Amino acid sequence: MKSVLVTGPGGVAVVDVPTPTVGPTDVLVRMRACGVCGSDSFYIARGGIPPREGATPIGHEPAGEVVEVGSEVSGLTVGDHVVINPIASRSALIGSGGPQGALSEYLLVEDAELGRSLAIIPAQVPWEVAALNEPMAVARHAVNRTAPKAGDKVVVFGAGPIGLGAAIGYKLSGAASVVVVDVIPSRLEKALAVGADAVINSAEEDVYARLVEIQGAGATAMGAPRAGTDIYLDAAGVPAVIDTALKAAKQGATLGVVGVHKHPVPIDFQAILASEVTIVTSMGYPTEIFEVTSEIADHWEKFAVIVSHTFPFSEVEQALTTASIPGAADKVVVTFD
Repeated sequence: MKSVLVTGPGGVAVVDVPTPTVGPTDVLVRMRACGVCGSDSFYIARGGIPPREGATPIGHEPAGEVVEVGSEVSGLTVGDHVVINPIASRSALIGSGGPQGALSEYLLVEDAELGRSLAIIPAQVPWEVAALNEPMAVARHAVNRTAPKAGDKVVVFGAGPIGLGAAIGYKLSGAASVVVVDVIPSRLEKALAVGADAVINSAEEDVYARLVEIQGAGATAMGAPRAGTDIYLDAAGVPAVIDTALKAAKQGATLGVVGVHKHPVPIDFQAILASEVTIVTSMGYPTEIFEVTSEIADHWEKFAVIVSHTFPFSEVEQALTTASIPGAADKVVVTFD
């Protein structure tokens, strides 16, 4: 079979490798789609994934079709459409340092267990949408970490795939108002398409003033005026987001951080104290990997908006290049014939 390997700093190659052999507790999945993550670009740029040495397989956002089932595996049959948990085996992460990557024609799910290592997704969900399962689990975990309540007013900073997924998650959790902030008009259009109640272009508008206009007024413990927003989610990883949120936060507001900050960010503890802000961070998806599968199945048309580009596996190198260029794409998915 063919598989994509990182061969060195900035280098990738499609190479022939042995098709995996299925053991009694394993399942072989024919890949039908795999999303490209920002971490894939990072792995390529640095030439691999420590501590693994040599050629490194990549791809950890898989969706595919079961083609062989081990004799001891239950609940799965040939032909099932599935999404896969790439971190189910902590010792052999798929596409992130383990011996397999999902940018391959086939993927072996070792010690396959329905509901732990893979889940069935309805056949009506397009493959490129099913491949969103892993990043949408990241978004759902961010939502869960901020503990939204029905009726909450939420603002999401960053309308990339995680921010858009979080916007969907907040609406499904009962938020009364979800506002999405970004500087790219096309992404703000997508935010409205997935169900955001309003958007703010922070390059052109005063975010605080618009939040007060949209979500009403609040106050600090000492009565200083603030926005009525209950939850702020940083899905952008930009220092200005933290500053803006803390200056706008009312008493008891929550600030969640899922965006990756590449450098230390100064924090105004006076603003935190004045508003008694709760700050939570979010990483990965401890329990959400298949929680989000049913949400995608039920609302796949909304999730489909997140995909901006699809490339056939024959053009996988172009897909990786496109995904690595800032602003060139929102979500790139590689599909397999």
